[in-house]
Amino acid sequence: MDELEVLLKQPWPWYIAGPLIGLTIPALLLLGNKPFGISANLRHVCAACVPAKIPFFQYDWKKEIWNLFFVGGIMIGGLISALALGSNKPIQIHENLRMELAGYGITNFESLVPTDLFNWYSLFTLPGFLVMVVGGFLVGFGARYAGGCTSGHAIMGISTLQWPSVVATCCFMVGGFVMANLILPLILNL
Repeated sequence: MDELEVLLKQPWPWYIAGPLIGLTIPALLLLGNKPFGISANLRHVCAACVPAKIPFFQYDWKKEIWNLFFVGGIMIGGLISALALGSNKPIQIHENLRMELAGYGITNFESLVPTDLFNWYSLFTLPGFLVMVVGGFLVGFGARYAGGCTSGHAIMGISTLQWPSVVATCCFMVGGFVMANLILPLILNL
């Protein structure tokens, strides 16, 4: 059991994790002709729960209920792995990144997100508000405007050779590089 526990608690290399994620696409297509994507679930939840007669939510969301179960499985799997496979060790990040973040006052790496920035107190500061609220809105708006999220476009769209998904994924990547290297340092220095 120790070898299995060690295997499960270690990050898996890209050449194992990547193909496992990649094989999800043909499995979904072959088993049920279902497209992979996560962001559409917000629309399904709103269509199921919002009683208003908004045209965007007026469709048969029950045909897409499998996707809600898929996302539920992701959440349950994350919970099980956090409880059963979690570690009390601090998150390991590269020393150069640790030093760069320390320059912005971010020094706590006990969880997956830096609690120096993502906490209730920070929500009411300008940098925290910009990162959590404005950033969250932009991610949601961008996913809707692009017709899907990064997982839908980069994993599903590119694997099915859809040109709009290639363009969207390139735009996601450029936006991520610009945000991480140009905009985020400005926000954290406020």
